[in-house]
Amino acid sequence: MIYFLRHGLDDEEYVGGHSDVDLVDEGIAQVIKSAFFIRDNLKVDRIITSDVKRSVSSALIVKTILDDDIPLSKTSLLRELDKGILTGRKKDTLTLEEEKTLNMTDINQKYPGGESMKDMYERVRNLVDSGFFKDKDKSLIVTHRGIINMLYFMFNDIPLSMNKTQFGVGHASIHEMDIDKKKIKRIF
Repeated sequence: MIYFLRHGLDDEEYVGGHSDVDLVDEGIAQVIKSAFFIRDNLKVDRIITSDVKRSVSSALIVKTILDDDIPLSKTSLLRELDKGILTGRKKDTLTLEEEKTLNMTDINQKYPGGESMKDMYERVRNLVDSGFFKDKDKSLIVTHRGIINMLYFMFNDIPLSMNKTQFGVGHASIHEMDIDKKKIKRIF
């Protein structure tokens, strides 16, 4: 089994994506709670994390609670949807047109200078098809809702949509994936 942890809550006054926004206190508490669940219920022998700050911070918290000696690696392959020129911007400084872009409903519409939801889906499909997850048994992958959602869409053969909440990928939620059976489910 491969386990996925969505990072804890970050400062939602800013546009996420590849932003360098870190966890807030509530997010730290969420990750600590999940880390104790992992420690007490799962067998994890390495941590792989998105290289985005909120994921790295979450991974380091888990590493401390599990075992400081557990190997941890970072990769840009597990980043959230690229929101282009909006990345990291304070939401109350966006123009009306930029706010509309944040609320788009078309899976093919790209963020200015960034990706579309369809682009991210293809990026995750390429990860699956390339065998990225094949040798990751007993790994904890700390990443973002977008990455985990794409796996749910793929493995459940559900048409891609902009619905971010349908799979229950909340902050610091834990999901179990069987890559061979192409199954994924929330376990915490």
